[in-house]
Amino acid sequence: MFTGIVTDLGTVRDMKPGAVTRLEIATGYETGDIALGASVACNGCCLSVVEKGAGWLAFEAAQETLNVTTLKDWKVGDRINLERPMLVGDELGGHIVAGHVDGIGSIVEAADDRGSLRLTIEAPDNLAKYIASKGSVTIDGVSLTVNEVSGRRFGVCLIPITQIATNLGKATVGKRVNLEIDLIARYVARLLGQDGK
Repeated sequence: MFTGIVTDLGTVRDMKPGAVTRLEIATGYETGDIALGASVACNGCCLSVVEKGAGWLAFEAAQETLNVTTLKDWKVGDRINLERPMLVGDELGGHIVAGHVDGIGSIVEAADDRGSLRLTIEAPDNLAKYIASKGSVTIDGVSLTVNEVSGRRFGVCLIPITQIATNLGKATVGKRVNLEIDLIARYVARLLGQDGK
């Protein structure tokens, strides 16, 4: 489990597509403390460490991961939001995040709002009903509060520290982003029989 509070801004240093795509991400984490097989949220996608070295971590992604996340868009030099899993007793600074991407959204507006960055994102049809004003949503691994909702579109506001600490500070119109809906919203919809299943 994660909290959606990014703790490092890594950089893709290598990608090798194949039956299983291998990627290496340069990081400021002390990699000696990270075990092989450990989970790291990479732009909100929970991936397992398969190899490591001083200042870098390697991961593998199956085709299903490529199909449901923006990972296939990544290229060498891209900045990636990283978060290590929370420990029992840690402060829950954002909200409960599973690291399981629900779908891909698209930034349709990006504008300065008195020093903050206001983003409008269009969600897929199947996710839009789970996104509520003043609720939580995870965008590329970042826990954010939803400001307003209009149909499939919703707005969020990034304060200056979030712009600096995450890759969303450089987000532009057209960028595709990983979305994870709030776990509580998912389970409430399931209990009410409104999830279509």
